Amino acid sequence: MNYVWISAAGLCGSTILGALLGFGIKKVPHKWNDTILGFCAGMMLAAAILGLIVPAMEGANVINNNFGWLLVVAGVMIGALFLNVLDAVTPHLHTITGLDAEEHKSNASLNKVLLFVMAIAIHKLPEGIAAGVGFNSEDLTNALSVTIGISFQNIPEAMVIITPLLIAGVSKKRTLAISFAIALLEVVGVWIGYAMGAVSQTFLPIMLAFAGGCMLYIVSDEMIPETHSHGHQKMATYALLIGFLTLMMIEQGV
Repeated sequence: MNYVWISAAGLCGSTILGALLGFGIKKVPHKWNDTILGFCAGMMLAAAILGLIVPAMEGANVINNNFGWLLVVAGVMIGALFLNVLDAVTPHLHTITGLDAEEHKSNASLNKVLLFVMAIAIHKLPEGIAAGVGFNSEDLTNALSVTIGISFQNIPEAMVIITPLLIAGVSKKRTLAISFAIALLEVVGVWIGYAMGAVSQTFLPIMLAFAGGCMLYIVSDEMIPETHSHGHQKMATYALLIGFLTLMMIEQGV
């Protein structure tokens, strides 16, 4: 139970840290933003595969050695489809971020900025679920590695919320309050994931696979395309590989 609180605090704290950094760092060059995001994408990719999908497969095989893999496949696809449905009702992040101040400046649409913030906020809930569900397993290493991967990704993601809100005329206090509210969504997600995974051990592999599918979707549909859209894809690709290897070594206790 203590580890669940640690995970929730880590995810919430990393989002708040990113928001605070966003106030101090007005603009990060695309080259470094894409590199950092690529590293985070690699960590999340490793967390999804090694921390969620592989343990889900192992647990499903214990339940049914012949058809356990079907539970995992179904869970991954349902997780991806779940985020696909969310994308259908919220805009893609890269089309409305407002990250380039020279493009948006003071005429940025507040409605679009709020839609951008909502899109990030909605993605926080399944991320929290992905972290929380793993704490029902006997081996907590996988759950902790997932928490680490998401936490690293939270920092730059929270940073990019700040500038569009300030440009749109939202006060600093209200911007900070919005960032805190988004951070708390992940805390809620962690406890939802933990509660759903605790329902039964039979249900746990499906939930792990579901969380893995959510994370794979975020990495593939949002993070990688963003890192490849400004001409710095080579650096972003190598950063992704380094991020993947970093979490793999953490997972193995190196």
